[in-house]
Amino acid sequence: MQDSTAQTPGTPPVATRRPHRSTHHGIALEDDYAWLRDPGYPKVDDPEVLAHLEAENAWFEARMAPHQPLIETLFQEMKGRIKEADRSVPVKDGDWLYWIDFEEGAQYKRWWRKPVAARDDDGADELILDEVALAGGKAYFRVGAVAVSPSGRFLAWSSDTDGSERYTIRFRPLGGGGALDDAVPGAAGKWGESEVEGTIGNIVWTTAEDAVLYSLTDENWRHRTIKLHRLGSDPAADVVIYHDPDEAFSCGVELSAEENWIIVQAGDHETSEVRLIPAADPLAEPILVRAREKGVEYDVDVVGETLFVHANDTHENFRLATAPLARPAEWTTLIEGSDTFYLTGFSLFRDFYVVEGRREGLDTIEVRYYGDGERIEPIAFPEASYSAGLGNNPEFATDRLRLSYESMVSPATVYDYRIAERQLEVRKVQEIPSGYDAGLYRTERLTIAARDGTAIPVSVLYRADRAPESGGPLYLYGYGAYGIAIPPGFSTARLSLVDRGFAYAIAHIRGGDDLGRAWYKAGKLERRANAFTDFVDVARGLIARGYTGAGRIGIAGGSAGGELMGAAINSDPELWGAVVAHVPFVDVLNTMLDASLPLTPGEWPEWGNPIEDEAAFALIRGYSPYDQVRAQAYPPLLVTAGLNDPRVTYWEPAKWVAKLREKRTNDAELLLKTNMGAGHGGKSGRFESLREVAEEYAFILWQLGVAA
Repeated sequence: MQDSTAQTPGTPPVATRRPHRSTHHGIALEDDYAWLRDPGYPKVDDPEVLAHLEAENAWFEARMAPHQPLIETLFQEMKGRIKEADRSVPVKDGDWLYWIDFEEGAQYKRWWRKPVAARDDDGADELILDEVALAGGKAYFRVGAVAVSPSGRFLAWSSDTDGSERYTIRFRPLGGGGALDDAVPGAAGKWGESEVEGTIGNIVWTTAEDAVLYSLTDENWRHRTIKLHRLGSDPAADVVIYHDPDEAFSCGVELSAEENWIIVQAGDHETSEVRLIPAADPLAEPILVRAREKGVEYDVDVVGETLFVHANDTHENFRLATAPLARPAEWTTLIEGSDTFYLTGFSLFRDFYVVEGRREGLDTIEVRYYGDGERIEPIAFPEASYSAGLGNNPEFATDRLRLSYESMVSPATVYDYRIAERQLEVRKVQEIPSGYDAGLYRTERLTIAARDGTAIPVSVLYRADRAPESGGPLYLYGYGAYGIAIPPGFSTARLSLVDRGFAYAIAHIRGGDDLGRAWYKAGKLERRANAFTDFVDVARGLIARGYTGAGRIGIAGGSAGGELMGAAINSDPELWGAVVAHVPFVDVLNTMLDASLPLTPGEWPEWGNPIEDEAAFALIRGYSPYDQVRAQAYPPLLVTAGLNDPRVTYWEPAKWVAKLREKRTNDAELLLKTNMGAGHGGKSGRFESLREVAEEYAFILWQLGVAA
């Protein structure tokens, strides 16, 4: 092996070791690869850093080159399951119908509208946003928010062109109006003499349609400020509507159900605080709903003079309460918190309201009625295991709901639920041009006991003709963090593995909120290790039941799920035949020790603060994948990174791979691919991102020796 600055195509890169020491709580940390963090970050232009990343990319390309035919085969299979020329079901909002479409071969979508009264053939379709044209010539392009003004006169939209998630807001008149040369700049722009870093999140119009509110992203990628921009004005003059004093808090804006209140939501991972501003008077003094209290999370909406509050103050699975708008902190319970029902959210309409939640991990949607607590109408779905939720429902006065539905064997379906008839109407079923027969596949919902006796749900998909207890190859996915549930949804891409004899499994481990808030809490902070051991125990349970065998399992996860991958290969490397870690959060201790990094202060409630808390320092050090790399044989590993990623900085995966090359005792495949012009989500464009899935699957098939 050679130093990464002098590579030949036949050798993997070896990063230079440069001693670096820091001391915390009297304990010295050695980090020989700390130099891979460019000292000028967020600008990355250090020649040695870039040379190393390029060398890793060259090694990735060289090792994957013989498998390009397989990648192309997988890509064409996956692409063949996508209806290229496709159109969404139109959504009515006032006098207009809105929809998006893709043209044949297009990477990006187009946004359309037409008057509700127009016929399909009268040429009234209006193209309001053309991502295809806007993305032309750009290596990366992603639209953030799209917001039409209340009367439909103007469009505000935001875009990111490098993956850094710093969006520029632009405006345009609709309906053939004159030019509107207006923008709130992103990272490349200036406001007067001040450098700015861009915007993020929703864009909210005022009632008068002469201004928008947005969340500002600062130089540390923290969004603690809400500003007001008036059309036609210099962005340097934008008014600060709200700024949060806590560097760990983030804030955003949205409109109330009746669109007469602007809701300013601030919070971290365990505490929140909400303010209300009249949409007709955005400079009015904000109304504080309830002062922040550590550990209390809540969100709100308004109907008339009544405030609805979704809060965890009396039960960890949340309750729904109401309060007079004049006395917003006086909460009266409408729906009690429950051990058996996890109340995840609510939506308000003129004649009814909707409650969403989960019972035993299964999505539940209920229609309820103001003033009649006894009238509860659950919406029934056709399968025993599925994923369902509210779709886009912009109108306050409506007699139907737009819903989304899918399962591991049922393609994505758009329903309209007619309230009066209590009936589901199919509006669209995902088309698979190359063909799909659901009868060829089977799905199961298993429970596997973790080492502490906790029953862990597992969703499994496989072909009906796969031999029972075959011990064949299996793909196991996990995440287990931030209270994010992984639903048993549909994927056309995974059929390329399942059709080659794989079982595909999702481990619903602790750390997600699949089974409620307690499930989330049982996998965070001092109980973080539960997420890792749950994942390993699920794998062992699937082996014991004959679904697969040790060394026949390909595992994958991204971001915090990449941390999971790192922990799993440190603790039980012999189980895994192939591992894919996308933008993995693996340098947990060093990142949580650096308060200058974009997300660190806001992450302490999730992981602990090792700067101030010695116990948190010891805990994180004990599981942080980078710190726990040791001399042992490791399974084959494909790691991805994004140079512009603000969430998991590029040097985390780069340092991890460098340390694995140094410490491991075997020569299993170890590849690092850094997207040099993208961020946390990988490449933009529907086909470019699909090609990256094909690369992942090709790596797993190669390493597990499964015939293409």
